[in-house]
Amino acid sequence: MKTIYLAGGCFWGMQKFFDQFDFVQETRVGYANGYTMNPEYKDVKAQITGYAETLMVVYEDDLSSLLDFYFEVIDPTSVNKQGEDEGSSYRTGIYYIDDSDLPIINQKIAEIAKKYDKPIVVEVEPLKNFYDAEEYHQKYLEKNPGGYCHIPSSLFTKYK
Repeated sequence: MKTIYLAGGCFWGMQKFFDQFDFVQETRVGYANGYTMNPEYKDVKAQITGYAETLMVVYEDDLSSLLDFYFEVIDPTSVNKQGEDEGSSYRTGIYYIDDSDLPIINQKIAEIAKKYDKPIVVEVEPLKNFYDAEEYHQKYLEKNPGGYCHIPSSLFTKYK
């Protein structure tokens, strides 16, 4: 099993999207790469902690394929905005814990960049820290099927 952390705007939809794949063993929503300890949602949303809403993904497939799916549900040229969600807590990012993942990530970004006229602005950094979000955020769109999401709901079952 491998683990990667993906920031892609609101973490509710990211979790719902990645939970449909058999090669994904576990997901948790949380806050990554900020500068305070034990952040709370209200502070992350207020952009006073430096954290990004992030999805932890434990998977057993290759990283390149997983990143193909990630880039399907984000706009990699949008700075601090996905859908209606705006602010640094909604930035896009790939946070890795295994240095051997970096060449794969960089190669995928180079491939994706060829499809856009604007620069790719997805952060690529080692994971500095990650805190689980409050329990009510975990599997939020399962608990609240009508909840807002920038990812079209048709993508939540596209690969089942």
